Order: sequence, then C-alpha cells, then structure tokens
Amino acid sequence: MNESLHTFRKEKQTVWRFAIVGVSNTAVDFAVFFLLTAAGAPAAAAQVVSYGAGMANSYIWNRLWTFQVKRKANIGELLRFLVVNGLSLGVSLGVLLAGELFTPLWLAKMAATIAGMAVNFIGSRYWVFVEKNEK
Repeated sequence: MNESLHTFRKEKQTVWRFAIVGVSNTAVDFAVFFLLTAAGAPAAAAQVVSYGAGMANSYIWNRLWTFQVKRKANIGELLRFLVVNGLSLGVSLGVLLAGELFTPLWLAKMAATIAGMAVNFIGSRYWVFVEKNEK
C-alpha cells in the first residue's frame, strides 16, 4: 500500500476515535452532572466535578485508544493535556462570545465546539500524546 495512503487512513482513524472519545466525554460529563444535581449538589459545584470527570475520561481514552501511547504516563504529559484543554476552552469561549454577536446562539455554539475540538485534537495529536520518535 502507498505510504501516504496508509498515513492518511491511519490519521482518519485517529480523528474518528478522537470524536468517539469526545462523545463519551460529553456523556460522562452529563451523567455526573445530573447525578450530582439530583443528589442535591449545587449546579456550579456539579459542573466543576462533572467537567473534571469528562476530562479524566478524555485523558485515559485518548491516551490508550485514540493515540495509542506506549510509554508510561508522566506529569509533563498531564500538564500538557491540561494546557491544551485550557486553550481549547479559551478558544471555544472566544468563538462563542464573538459568534453570539453576529449569529444565532446555536450556530455560535456549533462554531465554538468545532473550534475547541480542532485546538484539542491538534494539541493532543502533536504535543500531548506524541511519541518521542514521532517528533
């Protein structure tokens, strides 16, 4: 098989895995949020815990399944993951607030989600979960 075709197919598979993990992160976030609020937790506290649970899910599954990292996890990788997620949040918030001025809220939210996902994928693929021999 042509090397560039093989690389393209592998990268496409990685993108799909990343999207599937993203859906599971959202499911974890929602489940934890609604369980906590149903148990009487304040919404803000439930949001912090549920967002953290979604991020933990993201780290584990993206590391093991999406990017298939073989080396042992380390603090540097975890810190890079947190930085990328912070940047992703910042970009998505900026796009949401800017988009909200010119478009309906649902369209601004969709654009923000896509922008945040792009930042998160690129950061995860090329900085957080990159193997040393890939650099």
